[in-house]
Amino acid sequence: MSSDSVAPASRADSPLRTLITGAQMLFVAFGALVLVPLLTGLDPSVALFTAGVGTLVFHGVTRRSVPVFLASSFAFIAPIQGSVTNFGIPATLGGLFAAGLVYVVISQFVRLKGTGWLHRLLPPVVVGPVIMVIGLALAPVAVDMATGETSEAIGYGQAIVLSMASLLVTLLLAVFGRGLLRLVPILGGILVGYSLALVMGVVDLGAVHQAAWFEIPSFVAPSFHLSAILFMLPVAIAPAVEHIGDMIAIGSVTRRDYLVKPGLHRTLLGDGLATSTAALFGGPPNTTYSEVTGAVTLTRNFDPRVMIVAAFVAILLAFVAKLGALLQSIPAPVMGGIMTLLFGSIAVVGMNTLVRAGQALTAPRNLVIVSLILVFGIGGMQIGGGQFALQGVSLSAVVGILLNLVLPAAEEEAAP
Repeated sequence: MSSDSVAPASRADSPLRTLITGAQMLFVAFGALVLVPLLTGLDPSVALFTAGVGTLVFHGVTRRSVPVFLASSFAFIAPIQGSVTNFGIPATLGGLFAAGLVYVVISQFVRLKGTGWLHRLLPPVVVGPVIMVIGLALAPVAVDMATGETSEAIGYGQAIVLSMASLLVTLLLAVFGRGLLRLVPILGGILVGYSLALVMGVVDLGAVHQAAWFEIPSFVAPSFHLSAILFMLPVAIAPAVEHIGDMIAIGSVTRRDYLVKPGLHRTLLGDGLATSTAALFGGPPNTTYSEVTGAVTLTRNFDPRVMIVAAFVAILLAFVAKLGALLQSIPAPVMGGIMTLLFGSIAVVGMNTLVRAGQALTAPRNLVIVSLILVFGIGGMQIGGGQFALQGVSLSAVVGILLNLVLPAAEEEAAP
């Protein structure tokens, strides 16, 4: 590798090149960026706006030192879907605002105490199965969308064709794609599935024709309800832990230690403030984005200014109302096919967390923790009621943390 490949501004030394490269970064993140709002009932135009604003907030906190673009973690999809169903969108946004504050609190503990306490509080035996619950808890929703159960105008046969075509293209690009194509499997699956839906005549373009070219996005203010907040707060734990891995990954590419400079406490703070800011406007939470890490690896462009340009482009696109209407016209089976892979892949990430830890899962302590997290989270266990109900991912995370703190460590675990 040549030395110029790691110079921060070597690939973005002119305003025009910076603009083009920034637009390319947004293109790489675009499919996954709009997937979260489309699957959770939020407005994709608002999501574009809040992703741009959140990225600017992050770079303000980290002093433009980390080349990342922010958008929503897939780990939030299932919890947001569940929260919207139970509490509505405004209350869900209030819960997401509170989840952003969890990042803020963790960042300050990291600043004062380092990261050792975080690993003790959230070891792999807790984090792994919680991530698995996030992926599998709403797997039936993905199947219902893929088979047309949620679409009155699309029959089972058409739905299966659309969902399986979208899924096939997505997995082919993910496994066999090269270069830029490998970074956009979700976008590729959506484009092919949508094109097929147009040919089959199952796309309603009425809203697209009626939409103005330019319009202020439909911002939604959050409302704050304790039950929705309690439901969402523990969900922030898994993405917060994953954030450390994201910073290490991007640092290994750029050959810089972002855990030291600007510091993990600053990057966590940036994520938290960006998430809370997004919730104030009606957007999904903002976290560091693995697709952009892949794009940085491929293009060798390590200039944070490129991500700031991508943020401004996202904000501008948010005001193109026809684009938002077009995104909302994507048939549910197209998204359902991609979700079947997406939710499964999240579960595999959790499984891999357990495997890498190298601990015996049949040891009584680990068996108890993992078993109860999985059954409580996937089975729909609920404790309490009304404003004080804990269920799903939230309950499983709390149960895992408490069991990890209360149960004595096995002798082999206590040994160095």
